Amino acid sequence: MKPFPQFAALLLATAALPGCATMERPASATAAEPATTERDGEDAVVADLLSRMSVERKVAQLIQPQINSFTPEDMARYRFGSYLNGGNGGPGGDEYAPASEWLALADTMYDASVRPLPGGEPAVPTMWGTDAVHGHSNIVGATLFPHNIGLGATRDAGLVQRIGAATAAEIAVTGIDWNFSPTVAVARDDRWGRTYESYSENPDIVATMGAALVRGLQGDPAGADYLHGPHVIATAKHFFGDGGTTNGVDQGDVNGDIDALLALHGRPYPAAIDAGVAAIMASFNSVNGRKMHGNKPLLTDVLRGQMGFDGLVVGDWNGHGQIAGCTVTDCPQALLAGLDIYMVPDDWKGLLDTLITQVNDGTIPTARLDEAVARVLRVKYRAGLLGPDARRPSARPLAGRYDRLASPEHRALAREAVAKSQVILKNDGILPIRPGARVVVAGSGANDIAKQSGGWSLTWQGGGDLTNARFPNATTIFDGIALHAQRGGGTATLMQGDGMQGDGAVDGADVAIVVFGEDPYAEFAGDRTNLAFRDEAGLNALRRFRAAGVPTVGVFLSGRPLWVNRELNASDAFVASWLPGSEGAGIADVLYGAVPATGRLSFSWPARCAGTPVNGGEGTLFPVGYGRNLSDTAPLAPLPEECAALAEGPSAQLFGSGRLAQGVVARAGEGALPNLIGSEGGITARGYDRDAQEDAREIRFAPGSRLVLEQPAEAAAYRIAYQVTDAPTAPVHLLNGEQRIDITDHLRVAAGKGWREMILTAQCLDTAAKSIGFATQGAFTMRISRVERAEIAADTACTF
Repeated sequence: MKPFPQFAALLLATAALPGCATMERPASATAAEPATTERDGEDAVVADLLSRMSVERKVAQLIQPQINSFTPEDMARYRFGSYLNGGNGGPGGDEYAPASEWLALADTMYDASVRPLPGGEPAVPTMWGTDAVHGHSNIVGATLFPHNIGLGATRDAGLVQRIGAATAAEIAVTGIDWNFSPTVAVARDDRWGRTYESYSENPDIVATMGAALVRGLQGDPAGADYLHGPHVIATAKHFFGDGGTTNGVDQGDVNGDIDALLALHGRPYPAAIDAGVAAIMASFNSVNGRKMHGNKPLLTDVLRGQMGFDGLVVGDWNGHGQIAGCTVTDCPQALLAGLDIYMVPDDWKGLLDTLITQVNDGTIPTARLDEAVARVLRVKYRAGLLGPDARRPSARPLAGRYDRLASPEHRALAREAVAKSQVILKNDGILPIRPGARVVVAGSGANDIAKQSGGWSLTWQGGGDLTNARFPNATTIFDGIALHAQRGGGTATLMQGDGMQGDGAVDGADVAIVVFGEDPYAEFAGDRTNLAFRDEAGLNALRRFRAAGVPTVGVFLSGRPLWVNRELNASDAFVASWLPGSEGAGIADVLYGAVPATGRLSFSWPARCAGTPVNGGEGTLFPVGYGRNLSDTAPLAPLPEECAALAEGPSAQLFGSGRLAQGVVARAGEGALPNLIGSEGGITARGYDRDAQEDAREIRFAPGSRLVLEQPAEAAAYRIAYQVTDAPTAPVHLLNGEQRIDITDHLRVAAGKGWREMILTAQCLDTAAKSIGFATQGAFTMRISRVERAEIAADTACTF
């Protein structure tokens, strides 16, 4: 790393921050410079390729589309340098496709990319990138490790490095080259929906854990297997400041003195660079009002000039389109600022054509184009994709070894990580559960692998309609409890609902375990305005068991610390279990004392529910580093249960930021569409990018179909943000309770006029109805980004 004294001094100062643990770092903490002969050979190969590539082929190296928006024929025609699968993407549009189909697609795209080109122009192999953020989490049957927030609680960098190696091996099974991981954000406001992707609020913990995962994924940067064999390309993300936005708003602004921001949020990047990370992803957020995708002082001057990074910088999902003056298909500013690869999932053709024109007319200097392409080629060379060792995906080590997905070794590693991540916040002596105890288990998370895994688990947002059958190589939390009970000569009974509805199993029970917590989410859909945990199902179960004289253990599943004072008061023992992934049995290992309780908070726990002040210092109930041993049975004083946020009514927003509000159901015919995505009853809904990734929905209606949003509250008025691209050819009706309002002419007028807003008031609505929706007689497509209840004067006219 090149020296930069002012920043270096600030980095050293972070070591003295409260809660900064001293952790043992794995071997090879510093990357060795490549031997001169190796670097000379690399430079010669890259220079030779550049000298023989046309402008069109060079630009294509900088274009990264998603698999569901292009074909093998497109790959052969345009020769994209890389491509990705989105969080909801899979081969042939099937996100649940078996691993063999992922490998087959890797072969198909690779073969298309290396077809001979005329005139001696080199055919450069493409590479596939994926978000394997807690294991190879897009693949049915793969190992799902705890999310980063849980790994941070282990403080075990060696464990994280082993997880990186196991993840790389499972990625290699499917022929994929590149992982968009680790996230090295320093999350400082738990209201942020990506908090669980952060190892800690403490930058030193993040730096150590992030670097460890990089070494696991890529191999020892000084070793012969670096980026070869069972290893894959890693990506440190998102540079930089993503965990420090105002009010924890995803893709928001980070404000402050730039050196202080770098000392806190930039701290993990030199560690990742020293570990040899080959790629860094630019962040969606702004720093002091300037979008990172177009921030040359940071992307070029700091990241490369000061930190010494020589790998490639890849954009995030259409992130370049958020730069002032840019669109998704027209943005030379990003390349000029230091971006090397545009992640442009769907609009790749328009951007490709525009960039070619801008190189040819001098808007983008040839030297800058060649510099970016050289960075891409250099990473490919280091990863063995160029030269005599290059081979199609299915011919590489581990490719097609499907027995390595969730192998016994990987599952044991995941279970070890789960156990080490458990943090005991309270224990009045009920833990460890004694052998032979009669245990009852309740709660929404007790037997739900999707819930215990969180977001980025088979699907982008996780949860929804995912059943346990989608996770064939996994154990639920109840599975682990039942196994320990049986081995100890006790019993474990799984109870439905709140666990107290007339089930006689409660009689004589020695302990009740209630597993509850957040429903899965990812990115901006998980942003919150406060930290109050509002779902009272788990609380009610805990209180009812205690009222029946049964000692209680609360097992809390969450992607962040939340205000759970009521649940803590109602529990005799309380465990922060985070999002453990596919090996739920690791939780029972700690509950029964088979494994010691060594997990310690990597985030401070809030004493108040508002979410402010943010992490650390004032407002902390439990500080970073807190966590009890099983022998620590000191009483926890009763906690205050007052929280103003609990008095708030249901959310006014039925659908927004790509997510249905709690309690809202999308009904398609007689079936439901979880989170308003999928196919049911003649309705096909898919994610659509309006302002952010999949923050809207494109909804296709088959003739005679209907879609209704059912909600728990009445509405006097609505606002609906919508877009119609093509005029309807048959009647379309607005549905409001039993009402049917013909809006065909309004939608014909709206067609082709961009995003518009419906204002629906008492002038056209039945205000006592608790549903709103649409029905069509013919095929019709519309896009919706927001549906919300509104306070509008009753005499306001309805507008479309």
